[in-house]
Amino acid sequence: MAFDSELNAVSSLPVAGIVIAVISSFINGSTFVLQKKGILRSRDRGGSYLGDAVWWSGTLAMIVGQIGNFLAYNVAPAVIVTPLGALGVLFGAVLASWILDEHLNILGKLGCVLCCCGSVVLIIHAPKAETVTSSQELEERISDPVFVIYALLVVLMLVVLIVWMAPAHGTSNIMVYVAICSLLGSFTVPSSKGLGLAAQDVFGEGPSSSRALALFLGLLGTLAVSIFIQFYFINKALESFSSNVFEAVYYVTFTSTVILASALLFKEWTALTLTDSLAMLCGLTTVCVGVVLLRISQEASLTWKQKGLREKTD
Repeated sequence: MAFDSELNAVSSLPVAGIVIAVISSFINGSTFVLQKKGILRSRDRGGSYLGDAVWWSGTLAMIVGQIGNFLAYNVAPAVIVTPLGALGVLFGAVLASWILDEHLNILGKLGCVLCCCGSVVLIIHAPKAETVTSSQELEERISDPVFVIYALLVVLMLVVLIVWMAPAHGTSNIMVYVAICSLLGSFTVPSSKGLGLAAQDVFGEGPSSSRALALFLGLLGTLAVSIFIQFYFINKALESFSSNVFEAVYYVTFTSTVILASALLFKEWTALTLTDSLAMLCGLTTVCVGVVLLRISQEASLTWKQKGLREKTD
Protein backbone atom coordinates (compact mmCIF):
# COMPACT_ATOMS: atom_id res chain seq x y z
CA MET A 1 0.00 0.00 0.00
CA ALA A 2 2.81 2.41 0.89
CA PHE A 3 4.56 1.59 -2.39
CA ASP A 4 1.33 2.19 -4.34
CA SER A 5 0.78 5.56 -2.66
CA GLU A 6 4.36 6.62 -3.46
CA LEU A 7 3.90 5.47 -7.04
CA ASN A 8 0.67 7.47 -7.35
CA ALA A 9 2.40 10.54 -5.90
CA VAL A 10 5.20 10.29 -8.45
CA SER A 11 2.81 9.72 -11.34
CA SER A 12 0.77 12.77 -10.31
CA LEU A 13 3.78 15.06 -10.67
CA PRO A 14 3.56 17.47 -13.66
CA VAL A 15 6.53 15.93 -15.47
CA ALA A 16 6.19 18.17 -18.53
CA GLY A 17 6.22 21.32 -16.43
CA ILE A 18 9.24 20.15 -14.43
CA VAL A 19 11.18 19.27 -17.60
CA ILE A 20 10.38 22.66 -19.18
CA ALA A 21 11.33 24.47 -15.95
CA VAL A 22 14.68 22.65 -15.70
CA ILE A 23 15.55 23.37 -19.34
CA SER A 24 14.50 27.01 -18.94
CA SER A 25 16.64 27.33 -15.81
CA PHE A 26 19.73 26.16 -17.66
CA ILE A 27 18.96 28.50 -20.57
CA ASN A 28 18.41 31.42 -18.18
CA GLY A 29 21.66 30.54 -16.42
CA SER A 30 23.57 31.09 -19.65
CA THR A 31 22.07 34.49 -20.52
CA PHE A 32 24.16 36.73 -18.26
CA VAL A 33 27.34 34.80 -19.07
CA LEU A 34 26.85 35.13 -22.83
CA GLN A 35 25.90 38.79 -22.57
CA LYS A 36 28.94 39.48 -20.37
CA LYS A 37 31.15 37.69 -22.90
CA GLY A 38 29.72 39.83 -25.70
CA ILE A 39 30.34 43.00 -23.70
CA LEU A 40 33.98 42.01 -23.08
CA ARG A 41 34.51 41.11 -26.77
CA SER A 42 33.08 44.43 -27.96
CA ARG A 43 35.16 46.31 -25.37
CA ASP A 44 38.33 44.71 -26.72
CA ARG A 45 37.35 45.70 -30.25
CA GLY A 46 36.40 49.21 -29.18
CA GLY A 47 32.83 48.91 -30.47
CA SER A 48 29.30 48.54 -29.11
CA TYR A 49 28.07 45.21 -27.76
CA LEU A 50 24.91 45.69 -29.83
CA GLY A 51 26.92 44.49 -32.82
CA ASP A 52 28.31 41.38 -31.10
CA ALA A 53 26.87 37.98 -32.03
CA VAL A 54 27.61 36.42 -28.63
CA TRP A 55 25.74 39.21 -26.84
CA TRP A 56 22.74 38.68 -29.12
CA SER A 57 22.88 34.92 -28.44
CA GLY A 58 22.60 35.72 -24.71
CA THR A 59 19.68 38.05 -25.40
CA LEU A 60 17.96 35.36 -27.48
CA ALA A 61 18.58 32.85 -24.67
CA MET A 62 16.91 35.26 -22.24
CA ILE A 63 13.82 35.49 -24.45
CA VAL A 64 13.61 31.71 -24.93
CA GLY A 65 14.13 31.12 -21.21
CA GLN A 66 11.34 33.50 -20.25
CA ILE A 67 8.99 31.86 -22.74
CA GLY A 68 9.89 28.52 -21.17
CA ASN A 69 9.13 29.89 -17.71
CA PHE A 70 5.74 31.10 -18.92
CA LEU A 71 4.91 27.65 -20.32
CA ALA A 72 6.14 25.91 -17.17
CA TYR A 73 3.96 28.07 -14.92
CA ASN A 74 0.94 27.09 -16.99
CA VAL A 75 1.46 23.33 -16.70
CA ALA A 76 2.94 23.04 -13.18
CA PRO A 77 2.43 24.75 -9.81
CA ALA A 78 4.61 27.74 -9.07
CA VAL A 79 5.79 26.08 -5.85
CA ILE A 80 7.53 23.47 -8.03
CA VAL A 81 8.65 25.66 -10.93
CA THR A 82 10.12 28.62 -9.07
CA PRO A 83 12.63 26.74 -6.85
CA LEU A 84 14.05 25.11 -9.99
CA GLY A 85 15.23 28.57 -11.03
CA ALA A 86 18.05 28.11 -8.52
CA LEU A 87 19.56 25.57 -10.92
CA GLY A 88 20.18 28.42 -13.36
CA VAL A 89 22.24 30.29 -10.78
CA LEU A 90 24.46 27.29 -10.14
CA PHE A 91 24.77 26.52 -13.86
CA GLY A 92 25.63 30.16 -14.56
CA ALA A 93 28.44 30.05 -11.98
CA VAL A 94 29.91 26.94 -13.62
CA LEU A 95 29.55 28.42 -17.11
CA ALA A 96 31.13 31.72 -16.04
CA SER A 97 34.19 29.92 -14.71
CA TRP A 98 34.58 28.19 -18.07
CA ILE A 99 33.74 30.96 -20.56
CA LEU A 100 34.65 34.10 -18.61
CA ASP A 101 37.32 32.66 -16.32
CA GLU A 102 35.38 34.05 -13.32
CA HIS A 103 36.37 31.68 -10.53
CA LEU A 104 34.58 31.99 -7.20
CA ASN A 105 36.65 31.34 -4.09
CA ILE A 106 35.34 29.11 -1.31
CA LEU A 107 33.35 31.99 0.24
CA GLY A 108 31.78 32.83 -3.12
CA LYS A 109 30.76 29.22 -3.75
CA LEU A 110 29.29 28.91 -0.26
CA GLY A 111 27.45 32.22 -0.69
CA CYS A 112 25.99 31.08 -4.02
CA VAL A 113 24.70 27.84 -2.47
CA LEU A 114 23.25 29.67 0.56
CA CYS A 115 21.46 32.17 -1.70
CA CYS A 116 19.87 29.36 -3.69
CA CYS A 117 18.88 27.33 -0.62
CA GLY A 118 17.46 30.35 1.19
CA SER A 119 15.45 31.40 -1.87
CA VAL A 120 14.00 27.90 -2.22
CA VAL A 121 12.89 27.98 1.44
CA LEU A 122 11.29 31.39 0.89
CA ILE A 123 9.39 30.14 -2.15
CA ILE A 124 8.20 26.90 -0.58
CA HIS A 125 6.86 28.58 2.55
CA ALA A 126 5.48 31.68 0.82
CA PRO A 127 1.69 31.92 1.15
CA LYS A 128 -0.18 30.47 -1.81
CA ALA A 129 -2.00 32.79 -4.20
CA GLU A 130 -5.74 33.15 -4.08
CA THR A 131 -7.49 32.38 -7.33
CA VAL A 132 -8.38 35.41 -9.45
CA THR A 133 -10.58 34.39 -12.35
CA SER A 134 -11.59 37.64 -14.03
CA SER A 135 -10.24 41.05 -14.96
CA GLN A 136 -12.83 42.64 -12.65
CA GLU A 137 -11.35 40.84 -9.65
CA LEU A 138 -7.85 41.78 -10.76
CA GLU A 139 -8.88 45.42 -11.13
CA GLU A 140 -10.25 45.37 -7.58
CA ARG A 141 -6.98 43.93 -6.27
CA ILE A 142 -4.87 46.51 -8.14
CA SER A 143 -6.98 49.38 -6.75
CA ASP A 144 -6.67 48.09 -3.17
CA PRO A 145 -5.18 50.91 -1.01
CA VAL A 146 -2.45 48.65 0.45
CA PHE A 147 -1.17 47.65 -2.99
CA VAL A 148 -1.49 51.21 -4.31
CA ILE A 149 0.66 52.54 -1.47
CA TYR A 150 3.21 49.76 -2.07
CA ALA A 151 3.32 50.51 -5.82
CA LEU A 152 3.82 54.23 -5.16
CA LEU A 153 6.67 53.49 -2.75
CA VAL A 154 8.31 51.21 -5.34
CA VAL A 155 8.02 53.91 -8.01
CA LEU A 156 9.51 56.48 -5.62
CA MET A 157 12.45 54.17 -4.80
CA LEU A 158 13.01 53.48 -8.50
CA VAL A 159 13.12 57.20 -9.27
CA VAL A 160 15.69 57.77 -6.50
CA LEU A 161 17.78 54.79 -7.63
CA ILE A 162 17.69 55.59 -11.36
CA VAL A 163 18.04 59.37 -11.18
CA TRP A 164 20.45 59.82 -8.26
CA MET A 165 21.97 56.53 -7.08
CA ALA A 166 22.78 54.82 -10.40
CA PRO A 167 24.85 57.66 -11.92
CA ALA A 168 26.83 58.18 -8.70
CA HIS A 169 27.25 54.67 -7.27
CA GLY A 170 26.05 52.20 -9.92
CA THR A 171 29.50 51.16 -11.13
CA SER A 172 30.90 50.77 -7.61
CA ASN A 173 28.00 49.11 -5.75
CA ILE A 174 26.31 46.09 -7.33
CA MET A 175 23.22 46.47 -5.13
CA VAL A 176 22.16 49.65 -6.95
CA TYR A 177 21.57 47.87 -10.27
CA VAL A 178 20.26 44.76 -8.50
CA ALA A 179 17.72 46.85 -6.57
CA ILE A 180 16.48 48.56 -9.74
CA CYS A 181 16.00 45.30 -11.64
CA SER A 182 14.44 43.52 -8.67
CA LEU A 183 11.98 46.29 -7.79
CA LEU A 184 10.78 46.25 -11.38
CA GLY A 185 9.81 42.62 -10.76
CA SER A 186 6.99 44.03 -8.62
CA PHE A 187 5.40 45.10 -11.91
CA THR A 188 6.58 42.56 -14.48
CA VAL A 189 5.32 39.37 -12.82
CA PRO A 190 1.86 40.69 -11.74
CA SER A 191 1.47 42.31 -15.18
CA SER A 192 2.29 39.01 -16.89
CA LYS A 193 -0.30 37.19 -14.78
CA GLY A 194 -2.88 39.92 -15.27
CA LEU A 195 -2.48 40.08 -19.05
CA GLY A 196 -3.87 36.56 -19.40
CA LEU A 197 -7.01 37.46 -17.46
CA ALA A 198 -7.54 40.74 -19.27
CA ALA A 199 -6.95 39.11 -22.66
CA GLN A 200 -9.79 36.64 -22.01
CA ASP A 201 -12.25 39.53 -21.69
CA VAL A 202 -10.80 41.55 -24.56
CA PHE A 203 -10.26 38.81 -27.15
CA GLY A 204 -12.65 36.15 -25.86
CA GLU A 205 -16.17 35.41 -26.96
CA GLY A 206 -18.75 38.09 -26.35
CA PRO A 207 -18.47 41.87 -26.35
CA SER A 208 -15.39 43.34 -24.70
CA SER A 209 -15.75 46.21 -22.23
CA SER A 210 -13.76 49.41 -22.45
CA ARG A 211 -12.51 48.89 -18.89
CA ALA A 212 -11.10 45.47 -19.77
CA LEU A 213 -9.36 46.95 -22.82
CA ALA A 214 -7.94 49.81 -20.73
CA LEU A 215 -6.69 47.31 -18.14
CA PHE A 216 -5.10 45.15 -20.85
CA LEU A 217 -3.31 48.11 -22.46
CA GLY A 218 -2.21 49.44 -19.08
CA LEU A 219 -0.73 46.08 -18.05
CA LEU A 220 0.91 45.64 -21.45
CA GLY A 221 2.49 49.09 -21.29
CA THR A 222 3.68 48.52 -17.71
CA LEU A 223 5.19 45.17 -18.69
CA ALA A 224 6.96 46.60 -21.75
CA VAL A 225 8.45 49.56 -19.87
CA SER A 226 9.53 47.37 -16.94
CA ILE A 227 11.23 44.81 -19.18
CA PHE A 228 13.01 47.52 -21.19
CA ILE A 229 14.38 49.22 -18.05
CA GLN A 230 15.38 45.87 -16.53
CA PHE A 231 17.16 44.87 -19.73
CA TYR A 232 19.08 48.15 -19.82
CA PHE A 233 20.29 48.00 -16.22
CA ILE A 234 21.12 44.29 -16.38
CA ASN A 235 23.61 45.08 -19.14
CA LYS A 236 24.88 48.09 -17.19
CA ALA A 237 25.56 45.76 -14.27
CA LEU A 238 27.31 43.20 -16.48
CA GLU A 239 29.63 45.92 -17.76
CA SER A 240 31.00 46.47 -14.25
CA PHE A 241 30.48 43.32 -12.20
CA SER A 242 31.00 39.55 -12.27
CA SER A 243 28.16 37.75 -14.01
CA ASN A 244 27.88 34.90 -11.47
CA VAL A 245 27.80 37.26 -8.46
CA PHE A 246 25.21 39.48 -10.14
CA GLU A 247 23.06 36.51 -11.15
CA ALA A 248 23.02 35.02 -7.64
CA VAL A 249 22.18 38.29 -5.87
CA TYR A 250 19.66 39.26 -8.55
CA TYR A 251 17.87 35.89 -8.29
CA VAL A 252 17.52 36.33 -4.53
CA THR A 253 16.28 39.92 -4.54
CA PHE A 254 14.01 39.45 -7.56
CA THR A 255 12.37 36.38 -5.99
CA SER A 256 11.87 38.14 -2.65
CA THR A 257 10.38 41.23 -4.32
CA VAL A 258 7.98 39.17 -6.42
CA ILE A 259 6.83 37.21 -3.35
CA LEU A 260 6.14 40.46 -1.50
CA ALA A 261 4.29 42.05 -4.42
CA SER A 262 2.15 38.94 -4.98
CA ALA A 263 1.39 38.68 -1.25
CA LEU A 264 0.08 42.25 -1.23
CA LEU A 265 -1.72 42.13 -4.58
CA PHE A 266 -3.49 38.82 -3.95
CA LYS A 267 -3.75 39.33 -0.15
CA GLU A 268 -1.77 36.14 0.43
CA TRP A 269 -0.33 37.47 3.70
CA THR A 270 -3.70 36.86 5.39
CA ALA A 271 -3.15 33.09 5.03
CA LEU A 272 0.41 33.14 6.37
CA THR A 273 0.88 30.77 9.33
CA LEU A 274 3.35 31.08 12.20
CA THR A 275 5.33 28.08 10.95
CA ASP A 276 5.63 29.53 7.46
CA SER A 277 6.58 32.93 8.92
CA LEU A 278 9.43 31.41 10.93
CA ALA A 279 10.57 29.34 7.94
CA MET A 280 10.58 32.43 5.70
CA LEU A 281 12.57 34.33 8.36
CA CYS A 282 15.14 31.52 8.41
CA GLY A 283 15.25 31.52 4.60
CA LEU A 284 15.72 35.28 4.50
CA THR A 285 18.52 35.07 7.06
CA THR A 286 20.23 32.38 5.00
CA VAL A 287 19.92 34.55 1.90
CA CYS A 288 21.39 37.57 3.68
CA VAL A 289 24.38 35.54 4.85
CA GLY A 290 24.87 34.26 1.29
CA VAL A 291 24.76 37.78 -0.16
CA VAL A 292 27.31 39.00 2.42
CA LEU A 293 29.64 36.13 1.53
CA LEU A 294 29.30 36.91 -2.17
CA ARG A 295 30.13 40.57 -1.50
CA ILE A 296 33.20 39.58 0.53
CA SER A 297 34.24 37.18 -2.23
CA GLN A 298 33.84 39.89 -4.88
CA GLU A 299 35.85 42.44 -2.90
CA ALA A 300 38.60 39.89 -2.26
CA SER A 301 38.71 39.05 -5.96
CA LEU A 302 38.98 42.74 -6.92
CA THR A 303 41.76 43.27 -4.37
CA TRP A 304 43.64 40.27 -5.77
CA LYS A 305 43.31 41.54 -9.34
CA GLN A 306 44.47 45.06 -8.38
CA LYS A 307 47.45 43.58 -6.58
CA GLY A 308 48.32 41.51 -9.65
CA LEU A 309 48.12 44.59 -11.89
CA ARG A 310 50.41 46.55 -9.57
CA GLU A 311 52.95 43.74 -9.57
CA LYS A 312 52.90 43.63 -13.39
CA THR A 313 53.35 47.39 -13.55
CA ASP A 314 56.30 47.29 -11.15
